[in-house]
Amino acid sequence: IAAARGGATLGHWVTGGDIAARIGWAQELVRGKATKDAIRLITDLVGTGVASQESIPAAFAVLEIAGGDPWQAAVISANLGGDTDTIGAIATGMAGACTGFSRLPQNRIADLKGIDIAAVGALTADLVAARISKRRADRTGPGKDAAA
Repeated sequence: IAAARGGATLGHWVTGGDIAARIGWAQELVRGKATKDAIRLITDLVGTGVASQESIPAAFAVLEIAGGDPWQAAVISANLGGDTDTIGAIATGMAGACTGFSRLPQNRIADLKGIDIAAVGALTADLVAARISKRRADRTGPGKDAAA
């Protein structure tokens, strides 16, 4: 929070809530809540958008409900919706920096080390192509000429 307060005096001001104040508020909001309830509070009240006024407090709230556990922070972040990659990177990175690599479930790490990156790339390309195709179909509708 001190870093957010210091950072607020630098750079360029943008409209939105004070990040330092929102971090403290978000942590307090979810403290002691069941994970499912806390996730709902983050998505409904803190926000999970790309704006730093949402993503940074959301990351601190995730860290709070994960109890500092990097794996739990990653899982919770992935299930938020919105800017999950940014929120997850922040929350998991902070937790991992505090606990170290050994705190991660070693069986999960072993699974990640065995991933065929080329296969992931091909799957990604297929998913993007399917999404583009669906978007085109949604715009043209049934029976309409897609080229028109």
